[in-house]
Amino acid sequence: MKLGLGLYRHMLTRENYRFARQAGCTHIVAHLVDYFRQGDANDDRENQPTGGRGGWGRAGDPDTLWSAAELIAMKSEMQAEGLELAAIENFDPAHWYDVLLDGPKKAQHLENVKTIIRRVGGAGIPVIGYNFSIAGVAARVKGPFARGHAESVGMDGTDDTPLPRGMVWNMVYDPDAGAGVVPTATPEQLWQRLGDFLDAVLPVAEAAGVTLAAHPDDPPVPMLRQQPRLVYQPGLYQRLIDLNPSPRNALEFCLGSLAEMTEGDVYEATDRYSRQRRLAYVHFRNVRGKVPTYKEAFVDDGDIDMIRVLRILKANAYDGVLIPDHTPQMTCGAPWHAGMAYALGYLRAGLQVVEEGR
Repeated sequence: MKLGLGLYRHMLTRENYRFARQAGCTHIVAHLVDYFRQGDANDDRENQPTGGRGGWGRAGDPDTLWSAAELIAMKSEMQAEGLELAAIENFDPAHWYDVLLDGPKKAQHLENVKTIIRRVGGAGIPVIGYNFSIAGVAARVKGPFARGHAESVGMDGTDDTPLPRGMVWNMVYDPDAGAGVVPTATPEQLWQRLGDFLDAVLPVAEAAGVTLAAHPDDPPVPMLRQQPRLVYQPGLYQRLIDLNPSPRNALEFCLGSLAEMTEGDVYEATDRYSRQRRLAYVHFRNVRGKVPTYKEAFVDDGDIDMIRVLRILKANAYDGVLIPDHTPQMTCGAPWHAGMAYALGYLRAGLQVVEEGR
């Protein structure tokens, strides 16, 4: 198993690559979507975005896809610091919003995704993580929830506010969309849209050597902002896998989201899907509680026994990347870096113990 670090777009710098290497990482998962542009509550650019009902802010340029040159340059910069680029996490809503909404630009947006996949594969990047969701990540609250009053995020009740027109995935793709709200889809309509997406792009992913990795719903509730969700219980991951048999149809396996679910068992789910060789990479995040009320905790202080998870992954011969996708912020001059260093140190030690069979 390999230790990695997830970095937001504004954090893709030589300084942070060196921080990752110093903490024992060998891989990076990069976010190219900038979630911190003009959001309602994104004053801390080192913390994960929370946002209010106005979302995380503006999506990117709909006419400018990520280029092969920038992907290759980014990968080369990481390699110069002793790191490999393990994955790109998330498509920009501006590039595929009508795939999610089943809108008039759906065909064009499927071509956008295919182009991105080809460019990612051409750059030698093996995985793209994605979250097939209309509402996206919403209803988060921030506060001193973790051990020692460390700042963390969580959920304290759901959000039934409808999405305004021009917004999807908690980002604004059309600020001039006008009044009105996004019509509520049915769960079956959303599953059909996912099936259309997978059928269209997985052959391209196979040819490009790229694995598509689906994140479970975060937060994992059946409805959010009057829109249905797909993977809000562990067993629904199986439905996603069964939609398309391609080996490139895989999972971005988020332990925190799985532990927040009201049914199932995080250890059984880890065993089940790692036995199927469906884990593209794993988010190591710990929590206390379940939806609609939970708080994120330090990696060693939540409801999940992380060493038990590592032992299951080892037993099933998982050899992919593990990252602490986010973590509580520590009270010091560099809260994000300190929190990540703590999580990475714990995971590195856990990996050494498990890999050596102790």
